[in-house]
Amino acid sequence: MALTRELNELACRLGKCAELARSDAMRDLERSVYGCDYGSTSGTTRLEAERIAELLELRPGARLLDLGAGSGWPGLYLAQLTGCDVVLVDLPLAALRIALERAVADSLAQRCETVAADGACLPFRDATFDALSHSDVLCCTPDKLGVLRACRRVARHRSRMVFTSMAIAPSLADPDRRVAMESGPKFVDTEEDYAILLGQSGWCLEDRADLTAALLQSMRNELDGMRARGDALTKVFGSDEFAERLKRQRAAITAIDAGFLRRELFVARANV
Repeated sequence: MALTRELNELACRLGKCAELARSDAMRDLERSVYGCDYGSTSGTTRLEAERIAELLELRPGARLLDLGAGSGWPGLYLAQLTGCDVVLVDLPLAALRIALERAVADSLAQRCETVAADGACLPFRDATFDALSHSDVLCCTPDKLGVLRACRRVARHRSRMVFTSMAIAPSLADPDRRVAMESGPKFVDTEEDYAILLGQSGWCLEDRADLTAALLQSMRNELDGMRARGDALTKVFGSDEFAERLKRQRAAITAIDAGFLRRELFVARANV
């Protein structure tokens, strides 16, 4: 599987993040803010994951694809909560190894599979999955339409897909838009609204919900938690990297609070 330079760099960075997230300080921070300790790289809280499980109508025997699964959050939790089978897909091998270790520890190994793949080139047969989820993945990938089309191809008739993503608020002045692009995930910009991209890729949008306020609160809590654990996190990341993380967190909070960035949840159904 040949990756573009940008995707290869992203995979390397996320793999490193997954390893660092295993530290006691990072897991303690994750539990205090998001209610989980999987080494999450998304903004999905435990409460949000439980909402996703309900929206996907997961049940024992259903086959779930969790795209951009990282170290297993929230896919493994959804499998544990509902009894479904889960296939975790991502690029960083380090993250997938951690996810598989967690699946074994949680007695989910028989219902879990990990696959290293680009979300726009999924290595599965057509109509393979009963449900699909991805948490804050599209804002971290350049080929958003390709990912949505690939998801549609592997979804069974009338399957549901639930995903969250950050996006730049519409109708911003150019200076504000630049701030949003600099403060958000690398590929936060999108030429079309996700509702339009869903229609272009064969999905029917059923619902969307604004999660921006919840994200802002989580990020503020996380910043407070990072400061409170400053000594321990400096040992994990080094002083320069930890200072950079604080800087990026503050910049993102400022942009979100100003209304430049938003985070939404989308519920879509596979069209005929």
